[in-house]
Amino acid sequence: MLHIVLYQPEIPANTGNISRTCAATGCVLHLIRPLGFSTDDRQLKRAGLDYWHLLDIRYYDSLQELWDKHADARFWYVETTGGRWYSDVNYQPGDFFVFGRETSGLPTEIVSGKQNQVVRIPILPSARSLNLSNAVAVVVFEALRQLGFPRLV
Repeated sequence: MLHIVLYQPEIPANTGNISRTCAATGCVLHLIRPLGFSTDDRQLKRAGLDYWHLLDIRYYDSLQELWDKHADARFWYVETTGGRWYSDVNYQPGDFFVFGRETSGLPTEIVSGKQNQVVRIPILPSARSLNLSNAVAVVVFEALRQLGFPRLV
């Protein structure tokens, strides 16, 4: 089982798409408040379509709360400033992937001192970033590929 963490997501459609990816792959979705939308938002629900019953979703008031609850877990921070590509890591079951806000990514204080855990998806230098839901899918499927696509058909 893999874990996807969205740090203060802002766009309901992105979170809905990510919810659907998590539901279809068996990943747990962790949302760090504050959220930029209501979890009752129509766009959020529509993007997840009829997959909500398959989703394991958990909420936290801070990233520290998540870290405390999963103190023994391995965390990977996906950020455009990462020192190595996401595909250069050997992932393990139970890994957590932390993604930042759509407009500003992860705050510096979150990734400070964790350079060995910060990975990036290679893109053209002139491009700012990928869409958040696309970035999550890219990383999740690489980790699942490495693990032999457990439970997936």
